[in-house]
Amino acid sequence: MAAFCYAATTATGESQMVGSILSGLVALIHLYILVLEMFLWDKPQGMKAFGTTPEFAAASKVLAANQGLYNGFLAAGLIWGIWLGEAGDPVKLFFLLCVAVAGLYGAATVSRRILFVQTIPAVIAIIGVWFA
Repeated sequence: MAAFCYAATTATGESQMVGSILSGLVALIHLYILVLEMFLWDKPQGMKAFGTTPEFAAASKVLAANQGLYNGFLAAGLIWGIWLGEAGDPVKLFFLLCVAVAGLYGAATVSRRILFVQTIPAVIAIIGVWFA
């Protein structure tokens, strides 16, 4: 019986770790987006990432920084959920759902590429957390 309990605990711990790792990857994506939008928006790397012109980047720099801040909040929420351990699963799920919805909206209104950068990783992480 003790061996069964240990095996169940280990499997649960490993599953929970997978959900946290996937959530951490989504957090890293959003930290990278924060850097691109807040600090590199009007630099070659930022303009290349978002397909913008120098004129557009200059005119929209403040709006992009605001978007970057929101992406930072998504990352912070995910990091908080990871930090809480198993008790943070509801927090991770909430912020992953926020990321997925934001990605769907962005894919519908800006670029389908956002679906692959934001939504799909968030959905994979949701599945990882949900089945932990």
